[in-house]
Amino acid sequence: MSTNSLQSLHHHHHHSFLKRHLLDTPPSSLFLKPTTTTTTTTTNTTTTISLSHTLSTSFTTFSTTSTTPSTSQAISFDLLQNHLSNKNFKQADEETRRLLIVLAGEPAQKRGYVFFSEVQFIPQQDLKTIDELWKQHSNNKFGYSVQKKIYDKADRDFSKFFRKVGWVKKLDTEIEQYNYRAFPTEFIWELNDDTPEGHLPLTNALRGTQLLNSILTHPAFGNMEEEEDKEQVVVEESSSNNGGLKGLRDGSEPLSNRVFIPDYSF
Repeated sequence: MSTNSLQSLHHHHHHSFLKRHLLDTPPSSLFLKPTTTTTTTTTNTTTTISLSHTLSTSFTTFSTTSTTPSTSQAISFDLLQNHLSNKNFKQADEETRRLLIVLAGEPAQKRGYVFFSEVQFIPQQDLKTIDELWKQHSNNKFGYSVQKKIYDKADRDFSKFFRKVGWVKKLDTEIEQYNYRAFPTEFIWELNDDTPEGHLPLTNALRGTQLLNSILTHPAFGNMEEEEDKEQVVVEESSSNNGGLKGLRDGSEPLSNRVFIPDYSF
């Protein structure tokens, strides 16, 4: 009877070891090619094959399921266009902010806002598309490129820029003072004659102007100075005689080389 007890204990210990070994086996080993088995197949071997198949199927299903948003998916501007075409400028402003977060990359998406250093990752064409939609549905009164022109004319002085686009309000004090408008109630969400040019879209500057500066100096708007200079040349040519073109005809330095190109490093 003692011998039978020892054999039973040994069989139980051997079966528990196999079961524990199967549960502790790393998932990667489940994808190894099965080895050739002998003709004699025990109950434990059958259990191993069944368990391996179950774990392999379960692991494969898990590895192909991802909840992480892909940044390579095509970006749709339809919602922005819909808001703008219906003159829902507040909703369009919110959608613009969401698009910038998506376009800036995965870290910005997880964080929920854009760092100024991430603006450089926004593709030029996408930023131009957003800008063109704003201009198209506002008679060229709103948009980043509109703000860019105002910013440059203000010598890139944000105090002057904020007053021009109406983001600050004048205080009723003896000394001329301004304060930021309260968001969203004090901003203007209608397009009318009194709405300041460049008032929308908004960019939060309460914690600093680096983000706004990075947007307005983005390479998407990098050739605006050159284009404006060329337009000025055309105007001068049309209002002057042929002698006004002498500087361009006598082999002098090309106009494109003489136009000031700002540094767009981030």
